[in-house]
Amino acid sequence: MNTFLSYLSITALFALVTLPALLGFARERRISQELREARRREAQPPETADAARPVTATRRPQPRSWARI
Repeated sequence: MNTFLSYLSITALFALVTLPALLGFARERRISQELREARRREAQPPETADAARPVTATRRPQPRSWARI
């Protein structure tokens, strides 16, 4: 029984030590996949002529405040 508890405690400690590293590795891999996908999408030609035209937004003037400071 002591041997089993020793193995169990060593396994639990090993899992606690390696868990943050494994989570970090999984996060880095996900970010790398997202960047790779974004590069692939960026390299594809636009589907329509409208997609190549940049989007410009018109700026509306701010309304005057009713509170005079």
